[in-house]
Formats: sequence, C-alpha cells, structure tokens
Amino acid sequence: MRFIDLFAGLGGFHLALKKLGHKCVFACEINKDLAELYKKNFKIDAEGDIRKINPADIPQHDILCAGFPCQPFSKAGKQKGMKDKKNGSLFNEIVDILAYHRPKYFILENVPFIRQHDNEKTWEKIVKKLSGELEYKIDHRVYSPHHFGIPQHRERIFIVGANSNLSHFNWPTPNSKEKINIRSILDRNSKDAKKIDKKEMGCLKLWQEFINRVSKDEKLPGFPIWSMEFDATYPFENTTPHALSAKELSKYRSCYGVSLRGLSKEEQLKLLPSYARTEQDLFPEWKQDFIRRNRRFFKKNRKKLATVVDKIKQVGIPSWQKFEWNCKTGERNIWRYIIQFRASGIRLKQPTFAPSLVCTPTQVPIIGWRKRYISKKEGARLQSINGIGLPKNNNLCFRALGNAVNVHVAYLIAKALLK
Repeated sequence: MRFIDLFAGLGGFHLALKKLGHKCVFACEINKDLAELYKKNFKIDAEGDIRKINPADIPQHDILCAGFPCQPFSKAGKQKGMKDKKNGSLFNEIVDILAYHRPKYFILENVPFIRQHDNEKTWEKIVKKLSGELEYKIDHRVYSPHHFGIPQHRERIFIVGANSNLSHFNWPTPNSKEKINIRSILDRNSKDAKKIDKKEMGCLKLWQEFINRVSKDEKLPGFPIWSMEFDATYPFENTTPHALSAKELSKYRSCYGVSLRGLSKEEQLKLLPSYARTEQDLFPEWKQDFIRRNRRFFKKNRKKLATVVDKIKQVGIPSWQKFEWNCKTGERNIWRYIIQFRASGIRLKQPTFAPSLVCTPTQVPIIGWRKRYISKKEGARLQSINGIGLPKNNNLCFRALGNAVNVHVAYLIAKALLK
C-alpha cells in the first residue's frame, strides 16, 4: 500500500512501514536540515511547511502517518494546545488531508497528556473530528518502548483509524516478562559520545559527598532534595511570599538562610527559589510537602551536611542544587546509575531503561559508570532507528530523536492494523 509521512523528522513511521513492504509517496518536514537528511536516507524530497501544502497536491494514498508536534500538549510545555500559534493548529491540517483523500487507514502519535489537556476538551475535539465529522472508526492506546523490551521509558499515545471498520485490529501485547537493561544498546567504545565536562563532574562529586555524609542507617530521601530549602524560613504553608509585603517578609530567611531584612519586595523575590516566587496566595499541597520534608531533613542532619551544603550553595545553577535519588536502597554510588541533568534537578535512576528522550539536548542521559552521555547511535537504538544516517550536529540529532516515533512500536501497531 501507499503511505504518506507527515511531520516526518527522522522517518520513524517510514522505517516501520517500509519494513512491512509499503511505499512512501509523500513526506513533509519543516526543518530544512532534517528534510535534506530525509532525502538522503529515503530518496524522497520532503516538502516543507504542511500549512502551505494544498491537500490536492498530495498523491493519493492508503495510509496517513503523523507524529504531529506534541509541544502544545505536553506537561513540560506551556500547554496552549490548539491555541498555540506555532504548532497548535497542525492537527487540523491532518484532518483536511484525511477529508480530501479518505485513506483506508491512519496512525497518529502524540503525548499521552493530550487526553487530559484543557480538561479533556482537546481530546473531545480530536474524537469529534476523526470519528464524528470524518466518520472513521478509531481507537487509541498508550505504549512505551520498554513495554516491548526496548530500554527506554517513553509513553506515547497512538491513535489508529480505519474508514470501514477496526474489527480485525488488536493492539500488540506488551512483553512485560522480559528483563530490560540499558547495557544492551551501549557500544563498548563510542568515539562520538560527549563526556561529562569539568563543571558537571565537580557538581556530581559534591552530591556524592552529600550522599556519603548521610548515615548508612538512614534512608536517602525519596522526595526531591531541594538544597535551597536548607536553613530557609520563609512561609509556605498558610501563605506565600507573594502574598506578603516586603516588611512582613523581612522577618524571614531565604535560600540557605540568607536574610531578607532591609530589602525591597523585588530584591527579596530574587533571593527566593524560583518555585517560591509564583503569584499564588497558597502553594499546592505537593509543593508544601516537599519544602516541609527538606527543611526537616536538613535540621536533622545539619552537623553532617553543613560543610558540603556550603559547597553546593556555590554551584550557582539552581537546577544543579536539586537532586533526585530514584534508586531506593541501591548502592550509594552515583557512578553506578543513569544520570540526567534536568530542569527539575539532577536525577539518578537504576540502569534498567533510559528516561524518555526529549527534544531538549541538555537532558540526554548520562551513563554513570562510563562518565559520558549516550552517543547519537545509542540514542537512535533507544528509538529503534537503525540503518539510516543521523544528523551530524549532536544537538540537532538529539532534538530529532526526542521528537521521533519509536520504529519498533510503530511497526507492531502497523502490522496489526494493515492486515
């Protein structure tokens, strides 16, 4: 059958359907570098902005594939959804193409949160368009590569549709019994992998010192460690800094015990953690709980931790002053785990599967025992992408991998749908 590949990126859907013997007759990709790479890999000229393409100019096809941009619907974004001026209306372009060509099938992919976005109003619009107006029989399911033995936790919602019926279709069954280990995708020697730089190494050594100073008889915190809360006294339970005047706030201390006395409200807010500056009269319960736990933890362990906390205070990058130990009772050695520098803090997790590849290159997983980031080829394996050229630029490559459709998951779904 003939298929089209919209928002093609690295060509995840293309690889999946080509493996099943289907032929791509049209592709579009707005990023010029990725469009050129698509042509090099698949010998097809990928068109640019889909909003400038007339559906009548797209060849007739049997299958429409689209991993349409997820940023407007992601929890990590501004969640503007279909109101996002840049990418929010792209779903409507898909609808227009489906309405004009009426392909037998379609497969769409996006973030799972699209179902909850805007109190489920976005999802209602999607279902109404596909099922109500276009009269396609549709179904959806959330999958992650780790459900099928691939060492990456990356949940995505897949929506399938047929213009007749879906009675023949059964969703692939996850292989939950298979043990997963990220070592299965690692190269022994990877020349193009980025190494941890001196600043990152220095910061991680500080957190290792922090861990070493916690008594072995005491569990490491399972909640996120926010070191800026150590010795802070600003109110957080019945009110917030935003709700108080400068005079009222002057009685308290900010990050690491810095006094707020004698400062303007603007100066006081600058000294507070970013999460405490929000214009709220009351913090959500989860935030209150994290602040409360951190202050109690430091009060209990002050003598052991004060020296290293003074060093962490000098790090200067707020996200590096936060730490998440997701390894439970595992060995207290940072270099035994997968490390990730995230906006929410430095996160450690067991070396089973990688955290989700995202379109932010700074969050590429680090292999602790090798003191390096995963390479482009290893990242491609996490997305089941093999046998094609990758972007030479490291940042562009990982942005593209973060936006890519996992080939193996797409293959299993397409195989079941396109019988």
